[in-house]
Amino acid sequence: MPAGNPSRAGRAARAFTLVELLVVIAIIGVLIALLLPAVQAAREAARRSQCANNMRQASLAVLNYESSHKMLPPAGLVQIKRDTQYGVDIFNPLGGIRFSWIVEVLPFMDEQSLFDKFDHSKQIVFQDQNPQATSIATLLCPSDAAGGRFYEYRDLGKKVNCAKGNYAAFVSPFHVDLQLVFPGALVANGQRIGQIAGGVSQTLLLSEVRTLDHVNDQRGAWALPLPGASLLAFDMHPADWPSDDSGGGTIATRVANRAPFTPNVDSIGKTQRPNTQGPNKDTLEECALVSEQALAAGMPCNPRNRLPGVNGYMSAAPRSQHPGGVNASYLDGHVAFLENDVDDIVMALAVSVTDE
Repeated sequence: MPAGNPSRAGRAARAFTLVELLVVIAIIGVLIALLLPAVQAAREAARRSQCANNMRQASLAVLNYESSHKMLPPAGLVQIKRDTQYGVDIFNPLGGIRFSWIVEVLPFMDEQSLFDKFDHSKQIVFQDQNPQATSIATLLCPSDAAGGRFYEYRDLGKKVNCAKGNYAAFVSPFHVDLQLVFPGALVANGQRIGQIAGGVSQTLLLSEVRTLDHVNDQRGAWALPLPGASLLAFDMHPADWPSDDSGGGTIATRVANRAPFTPNVDSIGKTQRPNTQGPNKDTLEECALVSEQALAAGMPCNPRNRLPGVNGYMSAAPRSQHPGGVNASYLDGHVAFLENDVDDIVMALAVSVTDE
């Protein structure tokens, strides 16, 4: 009987069987499944770090503006409406030239040429060079896909595209409308840092906002002084204020310019904490057109159905794609992570710049 071929027999002995091959593939699949979350977590950590760095640059631009002008930038260049019933000034983002604070700090973000394209003698819908349609890289958080998204702003028979970004300023622990009564770090007409009680390292300045890929959703529109666009308000009602915005109660006892802010415990659980799902939601000009998509994305909205005023309620929450919370900066420029379950009272007092 002829002898077999040793080399061929050796090769046959070393080959994988089908079962062994399937086991190896299964092991590789398990390893990939185990590694994928770690890779994704590492990528998100890098995105969150870049997002925080961009926010730090925006915060430094605000502080450099203050150093140059001896005042913090105005929350927005808008109409200030006088409420004759209560004798207070109301922030009205539906009037005036309607530029946001971001427009005013562009020269301190190495965007002097873009700033120069804004004509401060014309309302934002009449800008000849459409600078508000420019996407600014340093205003984009890599965790959100804001680049290339626009909000179609309509007014006075005009429609203009407004590019979106991811950073907004805290203007009140209560409502955007009443920022001159219960102020945050940035308010209409600006304010001196010396006016701010509580310490700059404890006062919230900026946080993140998410964008929706819908032309009727204003959130992130960086050139506009609207809730969720470039402005945030916490919706913590002051003491003695009705908790349901009904207009009753003892409003007159709390409405006085620069009135000290005292949180109303009845508002606990009803504020604009990070990534809140309600009951208070972002008040948007065109919520009815985006509400279904916004709710599905985890960023619900309510329509603004009152004019800005003492009984208005314009507000918006900070939002991000980071697990568990948002990046936020303070008035000394440092950036920290603000968790979704932050205490309502603590955050309200961090937004407020007046003593109790």
